[in-house]
Amino acid sequence: MPTPEDIWADADLPARRLAGVALNPSSPDDVLLRLLADGPEAVRMVLCRDRILPDAVVEAVLQHPDTRTRSFFARNPHADPAQRARLVDDPEWFVRAHLVQPPRLPHGGPHRPLPDETVVRMLSTYDNDTLDHSLYQQISPGLRRAMPTHPVAEVRALGVGEWGLLTAGTRAALLADPDDEVRDRAERHARLEDPAWVERALPDRPCHARWDLLMNQALSRTVVDGVLTAPVSEGERAAIAGNPSLPADVVVLLATDPDPEVRAKIAGRADLGPAERRALAVDPDPEVRLTLSVHPELTEEERAAIDYAIPVNDYFDVLPGRPSVPRDPQDVRRDATSGHPFLRQRAAQDQFLPPDLMERLAADDDLGVRVLLAQHHPDAPGPLLLRSFLEYEGPGRAHLTTRPNFPTAGLSAFADHADPEVRALAARDPHTAPATVERLTRDPDPAVRAALARHPNLPPLRLSELLDDEELAHAAAANPALGSEVMRQLVATRGQRHA
Repeated sequence: MPTPEDIWADADLPARRLAGVALNPSSPDDVLLRLLADGPEAVRMVLCRDRILPDAVVEAVLQHPDTRTRSFFARNPHADPAQRARLVDDPEWFVRAHLVQPPRLPHGGPHRPLPDETVVRMLSTYDNDTLDHSLYQQISPGLRRAMPTHPVAEVRALGVGEWGLLTAGTRAALLADPDDEVRDRAERHARLEDPAWVERALPDRPCHARWDLLMNQALSRTVVDGVLTAPVSEGERAAIAGNPSLPADVVVLLATDPDPEVRAKIAGRADLGPAERRALAVDPDPEVRLTLSVHPELTEEERAAIDYAIPVNDYFDVLPGRPSVPRDPQDVRRDATSGHPFLRQRAAQDQFLPPDLMERLAADDDLGVRVLLAQHHPDAPGPLLLRSFLEYEGPGRAHLTTRPNFPTAGLSAFADHADPEVRALAARDPHTAPATVERLTRDPDPAVRAALARHPNLPPLRLSELLDDEELAHAAAANPALGSEVMRQLVATRGQRHA
């Protein structure tokens, strides 16, 4: 079966013109419905997957006889999740499987959750061949919290995965659950908290399972002593150094380990004692000192006294999963007002940041703080978003333009910028001069050419020329200045152009 990339690669020039019409925000419903009914597969793919659709077209997509056409809509990141959810009982496995997969977001960002009742329906009716762990990205925070005690057994079974966050009472209920699968999953998690079971299950050879148990699960004293005296492979002391179950005396011992990787792991432990913190604060290894410098038990004075260096990054770890519940406001405020850039960066990622802290961090001297705030806060102001886009060139840069407050006015001033991504901002300014728009359709960068080919201020003659351009016909046909009669003519001729 051809991939979406294969489908597009096989599309000829007429099909690409029609695909542009399918994306055109000015296309009338009757044009879109005709493309849905008669268009080639590449056109139906673009129409159903890559834009917001009018209600009448959504209804037609949901009833479309072609399985792949419905599957394209199941993966539409622009559609309301409630619209996609109407495919939950689609007769074809192929469509249901694509509904499980979160849509591919063109510029990154968090996925919008499916309705709770849809997720419950999927968990209780789909088989294991259809379900996928990625469904979790489409589950709302409220349902995630409710899963361990949900009345539907299949939902509780998935909720067992939150074991580390569950209360003792909830854990006990899951261990006594009337459903076999729920009990079995709960028992597997409980076993991992039993050092004796972990000791028996620990493989005696290097493998993924051994590393997982050493790093994450409850360790007996026998296992710990074995790693200290006769490790099976190199690096096992570093593996146990971050394990929460490590005995206090071993934490003290490993704080003076000759391997700096081990000491760095120890420096990040919340249970590190005062004496060990003082020793690691002057450790000869810069990574150890940097790790220790963000320890939550340090005062700002102690933190400032550490000789740490912030590594020079050209990207930041943007867009992690959003927390389902707010952090403690006092902890957020402490981090936001810290002298340590890493702690301010942590605060900047909190979407619940209050207005005074958002204003403070928006003016922060650290690029990472500003970029992370711009990426995460729902009310990030326009000047911050634009400044972050101009100054940051790493992953997630394009996502900044999708934030609600990203400005449009005045962006034509960047039409001659050396960075092509910045030049392309001129396509977002509704007041970019027609001559500038036309000039940028001949830009050396293909992304700039394509972006400006869609600008409604493109002079009509140049727009007509681009409809015959092998590279830009698709973008030109998506230009909202294209008249509806031209669109209808293209549909009637199946994308052919006549002199």
